[in-house]
Amino acid sequence: MKELVCIVCPKGCRLQVDVENDYAVTGNACPRGAVYGHNEIKNPTRVLTSTVKVQGGLYRRCPVKSDIAVPKGKLMEIVTLLNQVELTAPVSIGQVVLPHPAGTDANIIATKEM
Repeated sequence: MKELVCIVCPKGCRLQVDVENDYAVTGNACPRGAVYGHNEIKNPTRVLTSTVKVQGGLYRRCPVKSDIAVPKGKLMEIVTLLNQVELTAPVSIGQVVLPHPAGTDANIIATKEM
């Protein structure tokens, strides 16, 4: 049995996920909590936020994020790839900085005009 605190809404339900019983979730006040608990144990994902180098802009670094959540186990690999990226200004919001890093379906996009 794994215990989690649900982050889907401000209630913070204390979930119990039974990994031996097909990831059955209890303790949730709504169906979204059950989905969160199941996914968090079976395949945890996160939206990645970071920065990359930029030349010719007002600032030296540009904030970026993944456009969809990526597998938690791939985060460090993606961050290592981002350390090698260097943009040249101008940069637009939503501009793809790194497509499909580490074999994911996500794109890393710029979140600020530079």
